[in-house]
Amino acid sequence: MLKDTLEQGRILADSALERLLPPETARPASIHKAMRHSVFAGGKRIRPILCMEAGSMIAGARPAGIENLGAALEMLHTYSLIHDDLPALDNDDLRRGRPTCHKVFGEAIAILAGDALQTQAYEVLAMLNCPPMARVKIIEEIARGTGTLDGMIGGQVVDLEAEHTKPNLDTLEYIHRSKTAALITASVVSGGLYAGADDAAVAKLRTFGQSIGLAFQIVDDVLDITQTSEQLGKTAGKDTAAEKATYPALFGVEESLKRADALVESAFAAIASFGERATTLKELARFLVERKK
Repeated sequence: MLKDTLEQGRILADSALERLLPPETARPASIHKAMRHSVFAGGKRIRPILCMEAGSMIAGARPAGIENLGAALEMLHTYSLIHDDLPALDNDDLRRGRPTCHKVFGEAIAILAGDALQTQAYEVLAMLNCPPMARVKIIEEIARGTGTLDGMIGGQVVDLEAEHTKPNLDTLEYIHRSKTAALITASVVSGGLYAGADDAAVAKLRTFGQSIGLAFQIVDDVLDITQTSEQLGKTAGKDTAAEKATYPALFGVEESLKRADALVESAFAAIASFGERATTLKELARFLVERKK
């Protein structure tokens, strides 16, 4: 059952994160408390789970040690959330149902906590228990997915620059594919690389990741205007207030959800050749567009 997959994946990711992050008692304690505050704020661990399930699909079973790769991805995702919430960017007070990092520890420590999580992630990636060439490809994949050229940081920049302007489809897709879908794609592809995926399999995983990553962000935009802050665990209505470029702003809620559903079908087609092994990844893709928070 998908519920079991999500719960087991979350437990596995949390266990790896607990083991790999410095303890709160390690000097300087302030930064380690801030890092852990945001990492252990109750996230769904979607990126680690996608990584682990992609690896399982390729290998036929979960590859040993892949949870460390998942933990590194979650560190990078959390670093992006800490920085995204800062006053200079989205200026948010609530994340995953808890006060954001800068509200608890101050802006300086929050900035450094994000930096530290990114650094820690690459230390973990450098020590992955897989063949050296696979390790190099994984690091390259993730670095590109979080960088400025069609990656997470590039998407964040264009997102900021597009505020208070009338969005067009090209700008909107660039923001979503870069800011959100790129790291989701890297999570899926890196999981496959860890499990020994060949070039053909990597291409299929990339298409799958790009499709579900864009669908995920479309649904996120819809939820921002249809759910409450209590339901979301973050401040609702922020996108509308900031006049951000979103799918609902351009197409409306109903058409946006239709586009998300079409992207999920494209994702299904990309991994159809894996047969029954693809079942869990398909269930995860459907979950991403049917979630309520």
